[in-house]
Order: sequence, then structure tokens, then C-alpha cells
Amino acid sequence: MVVVPMNVVLLSTYELGRQPFGLASPAAWLRRAGAEVTRADLSRQPLPGDAVRAADLIAFYVPMHTATRLAARTLPLIRQLNPNAHLCFYGLYAPMNEAYLRGLGAQTILGGEFEDGLVSLVERLRAGRAAQVEPTVSLPRLQFLLPDRSQLPPLKRYARLQVNGRERVVGYTEASRGCKHLCRHCPIVPVYNGVFRIVQPDVVLADIRQQVAAGAEHITFGDPDFFNGPGHALEIVEALHLEFPQLTYDVTIKIEHLLKHSQHLARLRATGCLFVTSAVESIDDAVLARLAKGHTRADFLEVARRFRAVGLTLAPTFVPFTPWTRLEDYLELLNLIAELELIDNVAPIQLAIRLLIPSGSKLLELAEVAALVGEFDPASLVYPWRHADPRVDALQRAVQEAVHAAEHRGEPRSRIFDTIWTLAHDAAGRPAHPVSAPRLARAAIPYLNEPWYC
Repeated sequence: MVVVPMNVVLLSTYELGRQPFGLASPAAWLRRAGAEVTRADLSRQPLPGDAVRAADLIAFYVPMHTATRLAARTLPLIRQLNPNAHLCFYGLYAPMNEAYLRGLGAQTILGGEFEDGLVSLVERLRAGRAAQVEPTVSLPRLQFLLPDRSQLPPLKRYARLQVNGRERVVGYTEASRGCKHLCRHCPIVPVYNGVFRIVQPDVVLADIRQQVAAGAEHITFGDPDFFNGPGHALEIVEALHLEFPQLTYDVTIKIEHLLKHSQHLARLRATGCLFVTSAVESIDDAVLARLAKGHTRADFLEVARRFRAVGLTLAPTFVPFTPWTRLEDYLELLNLIAELELIDNVAPIQLAIRLLIPSGSKLLELAEVAALVGEFDPASLVYPWRHADPRVDALQRAVQEAVHAAEHRGEPRSRIFDTIWTLAHDAAGRPAHPVSAPRLARAAIPYLNEPWYC
């Protein structure tokens, strides 16, 4: 049987400074299906114009809000170069924004476990059928292939780990997708709805192996929650440590799971885990209940205590600006971060994050949220809202601008925290007494040097 040639271009616009798994994994599937695949990470390399002109299929990987907005901005150039190629969007934010993306010209939308859908799309196009038959959201249990990372920029061009005064080259992989939990503000929930899927351990380890060969000294696991399946996760990191005892890694785990499975914290540290990112979001129990986070302020405090006892670094993330945040609440958050000696553990941008309410958000199920949002804004891909106290919105903008400017100047986190501290106290009309918390040596706190956006 003659296989019809098919030229495919996979594009990523932004993924937190990581070499995109969402390009490398489907590339392997599509090459096995006989397609000629060009992949490009536009955050690190130029648009491959010749490949775009020759493409039968152009597919954007959109795992995040920022990535989706950047992809939309790139579309006019794509259409100018090749008005006839079939246009696909795949990844978490594709089905959430289906109507908007189809309005921009997208012909196929794939969410969830997208590799199989992309292969089906190529086979459909070979048969001359343009109309989508694949489900918009598909959650099969896939047998993954070793990601094909050829053509992507070298790892040294991506975010670096900063630790003990030196930089390490960072690789990135995924051991699972989706999440068992239903946090209302989380963009994973509208797509996976409580389902999570694993990547087979042999594939994960082989992917890490090829990245170590390419220079990786540290691995970021991009799982939404590494402890959705703690047995699966621990099997991987123990095998990883056995094969590469000098390799370090970081993971993301819910506060709820860090508390429930805290007996494993020492195992994480012993196998090379340098830090754990956890979405604390708020220290207000009423806000946490609205978000359905599954933890309380007291839980966060207990997890912070247990991390100190084990000697593992906690990297909390927050959504400090919500419709329910008062200026006093924001000051309380800053005070608590200082009291817990977490100033250098928190990326400054985390203190500027404003609650996003995207299409399909479970937050819209709350009557109070439905009543306060405006009409969906396709340009920003969110339902806009304003705080009842204009000072809160003004403070959020001021903090965001200050963080961007300070990070551009290369200021340390502790100095940026002092700036935020002053801005917050000024907004509340209170004297900004110096922060009295002890400051740790910044080099002692490991972190990745890529600014974080959602």
C-alpha cells in the first residue's frame, strides 16, 4: 500500500521555559505513522517558514493560557505563509476555547490524551476528509512512545536550575497527566474531570536517559500532581536515583497529598528531590473552600513544618488576588510568608497573580462568581471581573509591574519582596515597618530561573 506523504508542523509558543514534552511526544507518534514532522518551540527558535509553507497540517500545542494567546497572535503569519494547511490546536486549552479557536480558523481541536487523535487526524487527511471525527476530549489509556526530541533547541537554551551558587542544565518530562481532584479554578478539571493517566515508567526513564545524555543535570517532572499515583511516582524516582545518583529533580504536589503522604517526603529527598512546588493559592479558609482546594490554612502550616523537619524545600504558589481578597488579607499573606521564612522560596510573580476564570471554569458554577463576572473576553480568554475595592485591583497592577521591572534588573527575591511589602502597606494606608523575618542565603534555596506565567 502506498502511504500518501504528509508534512506536519508542530508548534509550541510557551511552556515555562521547558523543552516541550507536548511537541516531542506526538512527534514520535506521527513519525511512526509515516508523517514528515517538523517541530519548533517558538519561545526559543524562529518560525520555520519553509516547513510551514510546505505543511499539510499545522498543529499548535496549547497547554497554558499564555501559550494559547501567543498562538492566536501567530496565526495571521501562519495563514499568510500557508492559507491551505489544515489547522489544529491540541492540549489542555484547546477544548476549553474551542469556539474561539474555530472562529480563528481551527479545523480540529484535540484535548486530553492527544497523541492518538493527532495520528487519526493525519490518517483522515490522507484519506481526503477534512471534517473532524475525533472526539474533542479523549482520555484513553495510551501506551506511550519515547518522545522524539530531535529538532528542538538544546536543553542549555532553556530554564536553568540555580542552586548553591551555580547553574544546572534542566530537562523536563511527564510521568502522568490529568488529576484526580476537582479544584474549581484549575484548567485541568474541565478537560480531565477527575481522571489522570500515567506515562509508563520505562518510557519516562528512557526519556530522562536521553536528556541526561544531552546534558541534563536536573529533571523537572511536569505532572499536575506527582502524588496522584504515589506508587507510580516513587517507583520512577527510585529507579532514577539508582541509575543516576547525582541527578536531582523537582515535582509538583498538592498540599492535601503532601499531608496525606508525608511519610514519603524523606524518600523524595533521599532520591534527589530538591524542591516541591505546591499550589497553596490562599491562606483564607473561605477562599480555599470556594476554590475546592481540599486543604486549609492549618494544613499548609503543617506541611511547611514537616518540610523543615525533613530538610526539603517547599516552593508555594499563590493566587493572592481574588474577588474576595481584602488589602488586610494580602498583608496577612506577606506577614505569614515572612514568619515561615519562605520569602526566598516564593517566586515574586506569585505575589501578583490574579484569579483567572477561563471558559469552562468550575468557578462559574458558584452563583456569586456568575454574578460578578462580565461577558467572556475572547481577546484575553477569560471572564473579566473587578474587585469591589478598586485599591485591590490597583495594588495587583502595581505589584505585577514592580515584579516585572525588578526581575528585568536581576534583583534578588528578598529585595523584590521588600518592594511588594512597601506597596501593600502604602495601599492599605499603614506604615511599612521593615520586615523582621530572618533572611536565608539565596543560594541555599534551589529554583528555576524562568519567570512564571499561567
